[in-house]
Amino acid sequence: MQLHYYPSTAAMIPHILLEELGVPYERVLVDRAQNRHKEPAYLRLNPNGLIPVLTDGDLVLYESAAIVLHLCDTHPQAGLAPAVGTPERAHFYKWLLWLANTVQPTLSAYFYPERWVNEGNVEAAAQVKARAQEKAVGQLQQLDDLVARNGGPWILGPGYSALDGYVFTLCRWTRNFTQGKARDHVHLGPYLRRMSERPALQRVFAAENISPPLF
Repeated sequence: MQLHYYPSTAAMIPHILLEELGVPYERVLVDRAQNRHKEPAYLRLNPNGLIPVLTDGDLVLYESAAIVLHLCDTHPQAGLAPAVGTPERAHFYKWLLWLANTVQPTLSAYFYPERWVNEGNVEAAAQVKARAQEKAVGQLQQLDDLVARNGGPWILGPGYSALDGYVFTLCRWTRNFTQGKARDHVHLGPYLRRMSERPALQRVFAAENISPPLF
């Protein structure tokens, strides 16, 4: 397997999962700073020009949630997702898609507000950014409530799952918020510290050259 990645992006989600699985894979740097993700060779892998991409033999897969599900399904012995057909698996799907379809787009709007307004409309972009941060803080509260309700230490309760790497990555993106950072929430803060201490995540930090603040 090859993970096409760039540090501190959504590629961290499958990167964490691959390290947790402990399976052989190769990291392939896609230098976003040099717009390598918009070059023809990469666009043949992902026509959307977004990172990450996972290649697994002849399979070429993009969309972080799809990669997560593929890795869980092909490595069931790792137990990083509940059994198929169970209520627990249904809730796993729910939270995975909520992270991918609700939280991640909200944070994308915060970081790239200019994509959602007419070119050069600085005032509108600032409004989009501010509103996205407000919505994200509310979503973080939902995650904080989830940790409290499930009793920890992980997002679904006592068992670590593939969701945890997704939650950590998105929470990490809030580290420079002016207010309402994930780490400032009562239950999310200790949860993120526990996550950052996992050996797999430590290896990801080292490989991606991530420096403090880690989250």
